Amino acid sequence: MTRTMGTTLAALALATTLAAQEFHPPPVRRGHDAGTRLGLFGFGVRGGLDVGSSQLVLGTTFDAGNLFNPRLRLRPSAELGIFQGANTYAGSVEVAFRFTGDEQVATPYLGGGFSLAGHEGCAVDPDCPGVWVNVLVGVELHYRSTFNWLLEYHAMDLFRRNRIYVGLTTRRGN
Repeated sequence: MTRTMGTTLAALALATTLAAQEFHPPPVRRGHDAGTRLGLFGFGVRGGLDVGSSQLVLGTTFDAGNLFNPRLRLRPSAELGIFQGANTYAGSVEVAFRFTGDEQVATPYLGGGFSLAGHEGCAVDPDCPGVWVNVLVGVELHYRSTFNWLLEYHAMDLFRRNRIYVGLTTRRGN
């Protein structure tokens, strides 16, 4: 009996010693956000109206990284216009400057870029696809810890096409 008791006490002492050596890694700290960082940091979905043609426009946009500064963001996107005439499409690469940080309740932004745009029957149109110059202005409104509402105005093709969007986008860093 004393031998069993001695073995049990030795096992408990060994288990306590092993538990004390459990490794706890230091907390991971994010590096500073200065400089260019590219990657998929978030995405958004949106729907809206092309004001001139009354087409329903559906699209998605990606937060593809910082350019030189955490507030200057690279945003590729894709859109489809349906109903009211020939279906249209546009693939865009835009840069948006955010006037406030991501932690704010409202984050207004302004930007611009280029689109490659076409329409149904593009193969027989000599001017299709077209390269458009875009200007965008918008605001993200805090919705949840991981999502923002998106309200955006897009002036496309040097203000010949005007689109208004509402959507949801993921929040970076939360």
